[in-house]
Amino acid sequence: MFANSSRLFMRFLLFCLMTLPTVTFSIHGQALPAGDQEALERLETSPRRREVVQFRTESGDTIKAVLVYPEGNGPAPVVVAIHARGGWKPWIQALADQLAADGFLAIAPDMGSGKGPGGSGTESLDSDTAVKIVYSLTPEEVTERVSAAADYAMALPGAQQRFAVVGFCWGGTTSFAYAGERPDLAAAVVYYGSSPSIEVLARIHAPVLGLYGGDDARVNVTIDPADVEMSRLGKPYHYQIYPGAGHGFLSGQGRSEANFTATAKAWPRTIQFLNTHLKP
Repeated sequence: MFANSSRLFMRFLLFCLMTLPTVTFSIHGQALPAGDQEALERLETSPRRREVVQFRTESGDTIKAVLVYPEGNGPAPVVVAIHARGGWKPWIQALADQLAADGFLAIAPDMGSGKGPGGSGTESLDSDTAVKIVYSLTPEEVTERVSAAADYAMALPGAQQRFAVVGFCWGGTTSFAYAGERPDLAAAVVYYGSSPSIEVLARIHAPVLGLYGGDDARVNVTIDPADVEMSRLGKPYHYQIYPGAGHGFLSGQGRSEANFTATAKAWPRTIQFLNTHLKP
Protein backbone atom coordinates (compact mmCIF):
# COMPACT_ATOMS: atom_id res chain seq x y z
CA MET A 1 0.00 0.00 0.00
CA PHE A 2 2.81 2.39 0.90
CA ALA A 3 4.57 1.67 -2.39
CA ASN A 4 1.39 2.45 -4.34
CA SER A 5 0.93 5.72 -2.45
CA SER A 6 4.54 6.67 -3.14
CA ARG A 7 4.10 6.01 -6.86
CA LEU A 8 0.91 8.07 -6.95
CA PHE A 9 2.69 10.95 -5.20
CA MET A 10 5.56 10.83 -7.69
CA ARG A 11 3.12 10.83 -10.58
CA PHE A 12 1.33 13.85 -9.11
CA LEU A 13 4.64 15.71 -8.81
CA LEU A 14 5.55 14.74 -12.36
CA PHE A 15 2.19 16.05 -13.60
CA CYS A 16 2.75 19.33 -11.75
CA LEU A 17 6.28 19.58 -13.10
CA MET A 18 4.99 19.26 -16.67
CA THR A 19 2.04 21.64 -16.29
CA LEU A 20 3.11 24.24 -13.70
CA PRO A 21 6.65 25.36 -14.55
CA THR A 22 6.79 28.13 -11.95
CA VAL A 23 6.56 25.67 -9.04
CA THR A 24 9.79 24.85 -7.21
CA PHE A 25 9.52 21.28 -5.97
CA SER A 26 11.17 19.92 -2.88
CA ILE A 27 11.60 16.41 -1.54
CA HIS A 28 11.92 16.15 2.24
CA GLY A 29 12.76 19.85 2.32
CA GLN A 30 15.38 19.68 -0.46
CA ALA A 31 14.53 21.93 -3.40
CA LEU A 32 15.11 20.40 -6.82
CA PRO A 33 16.69 22.04 -9.86
CA ALA A 34 14.49 23.09 -12.75
CA GLY A 35 14.01 20.81 -15.71
CA ASP A 36 14.99 22.13 -19.12
CA GLN A 37 11.44 23.31 -19.86
CA GLU A 38 11.25 25.33 -16.64
CA ALA A 39 14.76 26.82 -16.65
CA LEU A 40 13.98 30.26 -18.08
CA GLU A 41 11.06 30.83 -15.76
CA ARG A 42 13.08 29.70 -12.76
CA LEU A 43 15.79 32.21 -13.66
CA GLU A 44 13.29 35.03 -14.11
CA THR A 45 11.72 34.45 -10.70
CA SER A 46 14.89 33.76 -8.72
CA PRO A 47 15.57 36.14 -5.81
CA ARG A 48 19.31 35.50 -5.92
CA ARG A 49 21.93 37.86 -7.27
CA ARG A 50 23.08 36.65 -10.66
CA GLU A 51 25.54 38.22 -13.05
CA VAL A 52 27.33 37.38 -16.25
CA VAL A 53 31.09 37.74 -15.90
CA GLN A 54 34.18 37.38 -18.06
CA PHE A 55 37.69 36.30 -17.14
CA ARG A 56 40.82 35.03 -18.86
CA THR A 57 42.56 31.70 -18.87
CA GLU A 58 46.33 31.37 -18.54
CA SER A 59 46.50 31.14 -22.33
CA GLY A 60 44.64 34.43 -22.70
CA ASP A 61 41.24 33.12 -23.79
CA THR A 62 38.26 35.12 -22.55
CA ILE A 63 35.61 32.96 -20.88
CA LYS A 64 32.01 33.97 -20.28
CA ALA A 65 30.18 32.57 -17.26
CA VAL A 66 27.14 33.07 -15.08
CA LEU A 67 27.88 33.65 -11.41
CA VAL A 68 25.18 33.19 -8.78
CA TYR A 69 25.60 34.25 -5.16
CA PRO A 70 24.03 32.41 -2.25
CA GLU A 71 21.89 34.28 0.24
CA GLY A 72 23.13 34.79 3.78
CA ASN A 73 26.27 36.08 5.44
CA GLY A 74 29.82 34.82 5.32
CA PRO A 75 32.01 33.41 2.56
CA ALA A 76 30.73 30.37 0.68
CA PRO A 77 32.56 27.49 -1.02
CA VAL A 78 32.61 27.48 -4.81
CA VAL A 79 30.99 24.97 -7.16
CA VAL A 80 31.80 25.00 -10.88
CA ALA A 81 28.87 23.67 -12.94
CA ILE A 82 29.93 22.20 -16.30
CA HIS A 83 27.33 22.08 -19.05
CA ALA A 84 26.45 19.20 -21.35
CA ARG A 85 27.61 18.88 -24.93
CA GLY A 86 24.77 21.13 -26.11
CA GLY A 87 26.53 24.14 -24.62
CA TRP A 88 25.77 27.06 -22.34
CA LYS A 89 21.98 27.07 -22.29
CA PRO A 90 19.43 28.38 -19.75
CA TRP A 91 19.28 25.02 -17.99
CA ILE A 92 22.88 25.08 -16.75
CA GLN A 93 22.36 28.68 -15.60
CA ALA A 94 19.25 27.63 -13.67
CA LEU A 95 21.25 24.74 -12.24
CA ALA A 96 23.82 27.25 -10.97
CA ASP A 97 20.97 29.21 -9.40
CA GLN A 98 19.85 26.09 -7.53
CA LEU A 99 23.39 25.47 -6.30
CA ALA A 100 23.38 29.01 -4.93
CA ALA A 101 20.02 28.35 -3.28
CA ASP A 102 21.71 25.39 -1.60
CA GLY A 103 24.42 27.62 -0.15
CA PHE A 104 27.26 27.60 -2.69
CA LEU A 105 28.84 30.33 -4.77
CA ALA A 106 28.07 28.85 -8.18
CA ILE A 107 29.78 29.57 -11.47
CA ALA A 108 28.82 28.02 -14.81
CA PRO A 109 31.23 28.85 -17.64
CA ASP A 110 30.48 28.67 -21.34
CA MET A 111 33.14 26.13 -22.16
CA GLY A 112 32.92 27.08 -25.83
CA SER A 113 33.62 30.76 -25.21
CA GLY A 114 35.44 32.33 -28.16
CA LYS A 115 34.98 29.26 -30.35
CA GLY A 116 31.75 30.33 -32.02
CA PRO A 117 31.18 32.61 -35.02
CA GLY A 118 32.85 35.98 -34.55
CA GLY A 119 34.45 34.90 -31.30
CA SER A 120 31.13 34.10 -29.64
CA GLY A 121 30.32 31.12 -27.46
CA THR A 122 27.66 28.42 -27.54
CA GLU A 123 24.81 30.34 -25.92
CA SER A 124 22.80 31.18 -29.06
CA LEU A 125 23.96 28.35 -31.32
CA ASP A 126 21.82 25.47 -32.47
CA SER A 127 22.50 22.15 -30.79
CA ASP A 128 24.49 20.55 -33.63
CA THR A 129 26.86 23.52 -33.94
CA ALA A 130 27.30 23.78 -30.18
CA VAL A 131 28.14 20.09 -29.97
CA LYS A 132 30.83 20.43 -32.64
CA ILE A 133 32.40 23.33 -30.79
CA VAL A 134 32.33 21.58 -27.43
CA TYR A 135 33.87 18.43 -28.89
CA SER A 136 36.59 20.50 -30.59
CA LEU A 137 38.05 21.56 -27.24
CA THR A 138 41.32 19.88 -26.35
CA PRO A 139 41.77 18.30 -22.91
CA GLU A 140 44.24 21.08 -22.10
CA GLU A 141 41.72 23.77 -23.01
CA VAL A 142 39.00 22.09 -20.97
CA THR A 143 41.21 21.87 -17.88
CA GLU A 144 42.37 25.44 -18.27
CA ARG A 145 38.83 26.78 -18.63
CA VAL A 146 37.44 24.92 -15.63
CA SER A 147 40.42 26.04 -13.52
CA ALA A 148 40.02 29.64 -14.65
CA ALA A 149 36.36 29.57 -13.58
CA ALA A 150 37.22 28.11 -10.18
CA ASP A 151 40.08 30.54 -9.58
CA TYR A 152 38.01 33.55 -10.63
CA ALA A 153 35.20 32.62 -8.25
CA MET A 154 37.50 31.78 -5.34
CA ALA A 155 39.17 35.19 -5.68
CA LEU A 156 35.90 36.99 -4.96
CA PRO A 157 35.40 38.52 -1.49
CA GLY A 158 32.39 36.29 -0.78
CA ALA A 159 34.18 33.03 -1.56
CA GLN A 160 36.00 30.43 0.46
CA GLN A 161 39.18 28.89 -0.88
CA ARG A 162 37.45 25.56 -1.45
CA PHE A 163 35.82 24.31 -4.63
CA ALA A 164 34.11 21.37 -6.25
CA VAL A 165 32.97 20.57 -9.77
CA VAL A 166 29.68 19.08 -10.93
CA GLY A 167 29.06 18.18 -14.55
CA PHE A 168 26.39 16.74 -16.77
CA CYS A 169 26.75 14.46 -19.82
CA TRP A 170 29.92 15.79 -21.52
CA GLY A 171 30.30 17.93 -18.43
CA GLY A 172 30.07 14.81 -16.26
CA THR A 173 32.86 13.20 -18.24
CA THR A 174 34.81 16.44 -17.84
CA SER A 175 34.14 16.57 -14.10
CA PHE A 176 35.49 13.04 -13.58
CA ALA A 177 38.59 13.71 -15.69
CA TYR A 178 39.20 17.10 -14.07
CA ALA A 179 39.46 15.41 -10.68
CA GLY A 180 42.81 14.10 -11.89
CA GLU A 181 44.11 17.59 -12.74
CA ARG A 182 43.74 19.69 -9.56
CA PRO A 183 45.09 18.26 -6.30
CA ASP A 184 43.25 21.00 -4.39
CA LEU A 185 39.84 19.97 -5.72
CA ALA A 186 37.56 19.14 -2.80
CA ALA A 187 35.00 16.98 -4.63
CA ALA A 188 33.69 16.00 -8.05
CA VAL A 189 30.12 15.05 -8.99
CA VAL A 190 29.55 13.14 -12.22
CA TYR A 191 26.06 13.09 -13.72
CA TYR A 192 25.85 10.45 -16.47
CA GLY A 193 29.37 11.06 -17.73
CA SER A 194 31.87 8.43 -18.89
CA SER A 195 34.78 7.43 -16.67
CA PRO A 196 38.34 8.46 -17.56
CA SER A 197 41.34 6.28 -18.30
CA ILE A 198 43.29 4.33 -15.70
CA GLU A 199 46.09 6.89 -16.01
CA VAL A 200 43.72 9.71 -15.04
CA LEU A 201 42.14 7.71 -12.22
CA ALA A 202 45.60 7.25 -10.72
CA ARG A 203 45.97 11.04 -10.39
CA ILE A 204 42.66 11.64 -8.62
CA HIS A 205 42.79 12.87 -5.04
CA ALA A 206 39.25 14.19 -4.55
CA PRO A 207 36.25 12.02 -3.66
CA VAL A 208 33.99 11.35 -6.65
CA LEU A 209 30.22 10.81 -6.70
CA GLY A 210 28.69 9.29 -9.84
CA LEU A 211 24.95 9.44 -10.58
CA TYR A 212 23.66 7.48 -13.56
CA GLY A 213 20.44 6.51 -15.31
CA GLY A 214 19.76 2.81 -15.65
CA ASP A 215 18.78 3.27 -19.30
CA ASP A 216 22.18 4.59 -20.38
CA ALA A 217 24.28 1.65 -21.54
CA ARG A 218 26.91 3.70 -23.39
CA VAL A 219 27.97 5.52 -20.23
CA ASN A 220 27.28 2.75 -17.74
CA VAL A 221 29.73 0.27 -19.25
CA THR A 222 32.49 2.58 -17.98
CA ILE A 223 31.33 2.46 -14.34
CA ASP A 224 32.59 -0.96 -13.23
CA PRO A 225 36.14 -0.56 -14.60
CA ALA A 226 36.43 2.78 -12.78
CA ASP A 227 34.99 1.31 -9.60
CA VAL A 228 37.44 -1.60 -9.65
CA GLU A 229 40.43 0.65 -10.29
CA MET A 230 39.43 3.32 -7.76
CA SER A 231 38.92 0.59 -5.15
CA ARG A 232 42.31 -0.91 -5.96
CA LEU A 233 43.91 2.50 -5.54
CA GLY A 234 42.05 3.20 -2.31
CA LYS A 235 40.33 6.28 -3.75
CA PRO A 236 36.75 7.23 -2.80
CA TYR A 237 34.30 6.66 -5.65
CA HIS A 238 30.64 6.23 -4.79
CA TYR A 239 27.94 5.83 -7.38
CA GLN A 240 24.25 5.15 -7.83
CA ILE A 241 22.34 3.89 -10.86
CA TYR A 242 18.66 4.86 -10.97
CA PRO A 243 16.48 2.19 -12.62
CA GLY A 244 14.59 3.27 -15.73
CA ALA A 245 16.07 6.77 -15.82
CA GLY A 246 17.65 7.89 -19.07
CA HIS A 247 20.73 9.84 -20.01
CA GLY A 248 20.22 13.47 -19.01
CA PHE A 249 17.56 12.64 -16.46
CA LEU A 250 18.14 15.78 -14.37
CA SER A 251 17.44 18.23 -17.19
CA GLY A 252 14.82 15.87 -18.65
CA GLN A 253 13.09 15.17 -15.35
CA GLY A 254 9.68 16.09 -16.80
CA ARG A 255 9.89 13.49 -19.57
CA SER A 256 9.22 10.39 -17.49
CA GLU A 257 8.36 9.23 -14.01
CA ALA A 258 11.69 7.39 -13.79
CA ASN A 259 13.61 10.56 -14.64
CA PHE A 260 11.78 12.56 -12.01
CA THR A 261 12.24 9.83 -9.39
CA ALA A 262 15.97 9.78 -10.18
CA THR A 263 16.15 13.58 -9.87
CA ALA A 264 14.32 13.51 -6.53
CA LYS A 265 16.90 11.07 -5.17
CA ALA A 266 20.06 12.26 -6.91
CA TRP A 267 19.92 15.97 -6.10
CA PRO A 268 19.63 15.65 -2.30
CA ARG A 269 22.52 13.18 -2.43
CA THR A 270 24.52 15.69 -4.48
CA ILE A 271 23.99 18.47 -1.93
CA GLN A 272 24.79 16.17 0.98
CA PHE A 273 28.01 15.11 -0.76
CA LEU A 274 29.02 18.71 -1.49
CA ASN A 275 28.23 19.82 2.04
CA THR A 276 30.31 16.98 3.47
CA HIS A 277 33.40 17.86 1.46
CA LEU A 278 33.07 21.64 1.11
CA LYS A 279 31.70 22.50 4.55
CA PRO A 280 33.60 20.23 6.94
